Amino acid sequence: MKIVLVAAVALIDRDGRVLLAQRPEGKSMAGLWEFPGGKVEPGETPEAALIRELHEELGIETWDSCLAPLTFASHGYESFHLLMPLFACRKWNGTPHPREGQRLSWAHANELRNYPMPPADVPLIPILREWI
Repeated sequence: MKIVLVAAVALIDRDGRVLLAQRPEGKSMAGLWEFPGGKVEPGETPEAALIRELHEELGIETWDSCLAPLTFASHGYESFHLLMPLFACRKWNGTPHPREGQRLSWAHANELRNYPMPPADVPLIPILREWI
């Protein structure tokens, strides 16, 4: 089975809220909420992928030094196995805004379960809640 490496980030604002993005129509798992991020390209580190994805998807800038590894997800889907490191980030430049048709929502850690998420993201919630 193919292994897909995707990097994700919990952007945490000054009020302790986490940014979630809703997958837009036309993408797999459309309508579900997820932590921002994306596929790690060949030759790219997970941190570099996040820096690139955050710029492309949300119009913000951050740096390697602001990405703290938190945990990871390992989940088997029907046609691939997802390996997803989750980083925490509290410092970035700019205001996140949707650049790829997705909706955004800031949620407190105790509200994360109110958002339907892909199966790989769900086990990350309790770890993130404990950490925040």
